[in-house]
Amino acid sequence: MRLAKRLAALGTLALMVGAGMSFGATTAQAATPRNGVCEEGEFCYFYNSDHQGSVSDFTESVGDYGTTQPSCYDFKGAGAGQGLCIKNEAASVWNRTGQTVTVFFNTGFGGATQNFAAGAKQNLNATLKNNNASHRIGGGGSPSGFLLPFPCGEVWEAATRSYHSPPNAVDFNHYPDDAGWKVYASKPGTVTVVGNLGDTSYGRYIVIDHGGGWQTLYAHLSAQNVSRGQYVTERTMIGRVGTTGKSSGPHLHYEQKLNGALQRVTFVDGNPVYWGTTNLQRRSSCP
Repeated sequence: MRLAKRLAALGTLALMVGAGMSFGATTAQAATPRNGVCEEGEFCYFYNSDHQGSVSDFTESVGDYGTTQPSCYDFKGAGAGQGLCIKNEAASVWNRTGQTVTVFFNTGFGGATQNFAAGAKQNLNATLKNNNASHRIGGGGSPSGFLLPFPCGEVWEAATRSYHSPPNAVDFNHYPDDAGWKVYASKPGTVTVVGNLGDTSYGRYIVIDHGGGWQTLYAHLSAQNVSRGQYVTERTMIGRVGTTGKSSGPHLHYEQKLNGALQRVTFVDGNPVYWGTTNLQRRSSCP
């Protein structure tokens, strides 16, 4: 069965090459430089058991690997399986992220799971072997399953600075013009604050309580489209990007808090870099 799948995939690749198609990085893969080498800080799939064959390396959680070239996540390392899409084709893993990683049977982080502790170098179990469809990095991904506060299909630059006030907050920019872009709730919850501090601090801002001690804050908004006490989901548009308050230009200031303490921000579909900038794109639970 696996041989037949492999031959079919290779046949498709041959047809694409013959048609002159490019196999360069796609938008889905651009956020994570991947070279087919399992390096420190990465989560890696191997095509064969016992860490043999071609490697596919990641620094982010991914909810959908894709199923066809050239848009799928594939095995990039030398060896058996190179060039094949990794969905339902991996047999072993090496977790070098320093965090727990969960592999899922279904896309969208669903179905049967297998957890891999930091440093684990194991075969996928009988259920997940050649049946891998998504994975989350960091205790099952974002600690509370937060999603990027934007629609799918948009690429946003996430910037962090050690001198930011407060330090663990993230500023999001969508170049060349940020103003007016839609902002969505990161997770279902109840709106607790719809505030306006005028020309100071956050300006127009929103706070959502997600339960379990978790809250998110969205600041410098040009518009607020929800009211206090309103229940929202990850598909609810809560406002629009602006430059209100103490802001030097349009952007979204975003925070995640646990029991009142500001946390380093994490998302299901990838995490900001502390300290620096990276591009992120929402791919899960699209509005």
